[in-house]
Amino acid sequence: MVLAVKKIILGMVAVAVIGIVALIVAPSEKAPNTEIYHARLADPKLYQDGIFTDSFHVKGGSYEFRFVPNGDSPQLLSITLNGPSFSFSEDYELEGTAHDTGISEYYTWKYLGDNTVEVAEEQELQITINPHGNTMGPVSVYLVE
Repeated sequence: MVLAVKKIILGMVAVAVIGIVALIVAPSEKAPNTEIYHARLADPKLYQDGIFTDSFHVKGGSYEFRFVPNGDSPQLLSITLNGPSFSFSEDYELEGTAHDTGISEYYTWKYLGDNTVEVAEEQELQITINPHGNTMGPVSVYLVE
């Protein structure tokens, strides 16, 4: 009887160890919202002739633009992505939403436009960001997976 209980306990420990090892060795999924690209535009020196350009490498997949704007951010922000087999262009319009708490009023800001990007294959992309003359208004632009 004691031997049977020991075998059961030993079996449970073995299953637990195998489960832990499987979790450690198993390939993990990518965390959602992995940052692929980020540009913080808060200085006119970052622009050349009023336009910001940069390049970065991207794998094939689905991506989304995210923004961190405020009331001073450009009212219109045009973003273009170009690669050997890919092209995307969108004009984003800044929208402010007033919130009244009864004690105070404040605004939240977001850019309206198509935020989804589908890239078919791995490639180097050039990003062009045009703030339409508002190079003083800060905004962060992210491309996340």
